[in-house]
Amino acid sequence: MAKETANIQVRGMSCEHCAKAVKKELDKIPGVMSVSVSVDEGTVSVDYDSTGTNLEQIKEGINEAGYEVEAE
Repeated sequence: MAKETANIQVRGMSCEHCAKAVKKELDKIPGVMSVSVSVDEGTVSVDYDSTGTNLEQIKEGINEAGYEVEAE
């Protein structure tokens, strides 16, 4: 297992419902170990096993939930 942490800026989240939608979508991805969402800061922090998933899949999951990942 190769644990990594990604801190991602996300646009469009405004409430707890938004946070739950993002967390629910990311929890579906194999390899994601934990998800922490800060609506106030517009960030998503994800601990994941890089042998099971990658940053692109995580960003796609955020997009699937209906939110936009900000460019680095």
